[in-house]
Amino acid sequence: MNEQQSTAGSTKQSPIMNKIGSVFIPVRNIKEARNWYCRVLGFQEADCQIMNDHLCPLPMQGTGIILDTMPMWGGQEPEGAPTIQTPAFMFLTHDLHGSLAYMKELGVELVTEIEHDHWFVVKDPDGNKLMICRE
Repeated sequence: MNEQQSTAGSTKQSPIMNKIGSVFIPVRNIKEARNWYCRVLGFQEADCQIMNDHLCPLPMQGTGIILDTMPMWGGQEPEGAPTIQTPAFMFLTHDLHGSLAYMKELGVELVTEIEHDHWFVVKDPDGNKLMICRE
């Protein structure tokens, strides 16, 4: 638990951990999104099972990623749930230039080229902006 100073000056314990469990990425077509992320991250599709027809947890190291059509958050609207317009997290790489070349080889839409010799941004098929950053 995390301690917080209350307005009365006493210390109160927060039941909320300072730890991120998973990041949700809104997608329109769960199968197409799973296939794209599997190609980009080098996973086998069989290792990324679709659950309840709208969720697909990816086997990440560290913080998890869950692809989700977000039926409760606008996913049933014609345009789907809102996309991530500002990168909310970063994928890490030891080979920034190789990663950029790989994304170009896959035909991924680039938002930027390599910036400050440290990162670049791409879009997934749903228009979510994703940052790739040198570790």
